[in-house]
Amino acid sequence: MGEIVVLRHGQTEWSRSGQHTSVTDVPLLPEGEQRARDLAPTLGRRSFAEVWVSPRQRARRTAELAGLTATGVDEDLVEFDYGGYEGRTTAEISEELGRRWSVWRDPVVPGESPGESVADVGRRVDRVLDRARSRLDDGDVALVAHGHVLRVLTARWLGLGPEAGALFALPAGAYGVLGHEHARPVLTGWGLD
Repeated sequence: MGEIVVLRHGQTEWSRSGQHTSVTDVPLLPEGEQRARDLAPTLGRRSFAEVWVSPRQRARRTAELAGLTATGVDEDLVEFDYGGYEGRTTAEISEELGRRWSVWRDPVVPGESPGESVADVGRRVDRVLDRARSRLDDGDVALVAHGHVLRVLTARWLGLGPEAGALFALPAGAYGVLGHEHARPVLTGWGLD
C-alpha cells in the first residue's frame, strides 16, 4: 500500500515574515525555489499514483521544481481562509486583541470576510483523504499545499481532531509521510528535507 506525502510549498516573503497567507497568491522566493529543486532526487525515488496541488502558484511551482507532475488541482488543499487576518502576523493580531491569538483555538476576524474555522478546514481535508485513500493501492499520493491545511490533514489522518494540527509544525519546503503500521494510520516521517 502506498503512502501520502504532504509537501509544504517553499519559502515566500510572507511565510518568512510570518504573515498569514491564504488567498493572496505570493510567489516563491529564490531560496524557496532552490529548496523545492533540492527535493527532486528524493521524491523522484517514489512512485506516485496521484499528485494533487493547491491552486496557489506557490504550491504549483513547488511541485514543478520538485519534479512532481500534477495530476490534479484541488481546491480543498487551499490554505485556511484567514478572513480579515489575511496578511497579518499572529503577533499583530494578538496585540490588537490584547491577548495571545491562535488559529488553532480562536475564530478569525468576523465581518465581511469571516474566514474559516479549524472545523471547516477539517471537513475539507477529510474529503481529500477519502479521495487519496482510494488511490493508495496504486502507489503513493503527493499533496502539495500549505502549512496549516497540511497540519490539519495530518491530524485527521491520525484520527485526531482538526485542532490537533497545532502539534505538527511543518517548515516551508519540508515534507511529511503518512503511512500505515499494522493497518493503522501513522506518521512515518515528518519535517523532512
